Amino acid sequence: MVAGPVAPGSGWPGDPADPGTPVARNPAEVRELAAGAASLAELTARQSVCRACPRLVRWREEVAAVRRRSFRDEQYWGRPVPGWGERAPAVLIVGLAPAAHGGNRTGRIFTGDRSGDFLFASLYRSGLASQPASVSAADGQRLIGARMVATVRCAPPGNKPTPGERDACVPWLSAELRMVAASLRVIVCLGGFAWQALWQVLEGAGYAPPRPRPAFAHGAEARLRSAAGADMLLIGCYHPSQQNTFTGRVTENMLDAIFARARGYAVGPVDLTGSRRSISSTSPAASSSLILRSRTKRDDRKSS
Repeated sequence: MVAGPVAPGSGWPGDPADPGTPVARNPAEVRELAAGAASLAELTARQSVCRACPRLVRWREEVAAVRRRSFRDEQYWGRPVPGWGERAPAVLIVGLAPAAHGGNRTGRIFTGDRSGDFLFASLYRSGLASQPASVSAADGQRLIGARMVATVRCAPPGNKPTPGERDACVPWLSAELRMVAASLRVIVCLGGFAWQALWQVLEGAGYAPPRPRPAFAHGAEARLRSAAGADMLLIGCYHPSQQNTFTGRVTENMLDAIFARARGYAVGPVDLTGSRRSISSTSPAASSSLILRSRTKRDDRKSS
């Protein structure tokens, strides 16, 4: 088994890049390449090969080379983990950063770790994911009417990116938010780090923040309006980390309530007891169409 990071375009499932994808090697180049991406596919490809933060590059590649004993027979992704999900989502889920042996191993955010197990089970029950688990980039999992991103795209040492690393990564998130803003109705922030980092991004994307800015809390909400007049709901959610789930700070019911609220605001009320049956027969195209029809009806009611 090959150790170390995956080469762009070498056949990894879902790899958005190829050998010719331009690489950002400092924060200025991140800003340039993020602003210059012509499509979401081009943006995620550029995210996935970024080398702007030397400490993060060293760490993610060291982890990919050494590997955890339980994954010694696997190759690690070992690159930045790009945004993933629907191209026109109604719900955007924002996390902190990939886990060293989770997203940094599988190449997909919240995939292959305990936090992801807890999160995707809730997304499935809430009708936002097609399967109750996410274990690899080739497992057939898909998000329904939703997209998932990390505030910092590389796994950081100790799961703690520096403020400079956070700021260097902001243009990737800002560009992604602009590209999905037309369909977006809800953003769910997993943890206080994502909540704080997002305000700068939202203001840069033309959303007027409330004054005073609301503090982070589980279930905290803020309603925002863009310069174009579109409204959006921001929801805070405790991060489904092992520490939080093992201690009961975050429970299944707490997480389900957040995502039922998010999906209900974007689409309509959620029946958690029937979501499993409805998901299995819903294609990505159909789910996007459902969300767009629902939004149109909501807008019609507002104008009537």
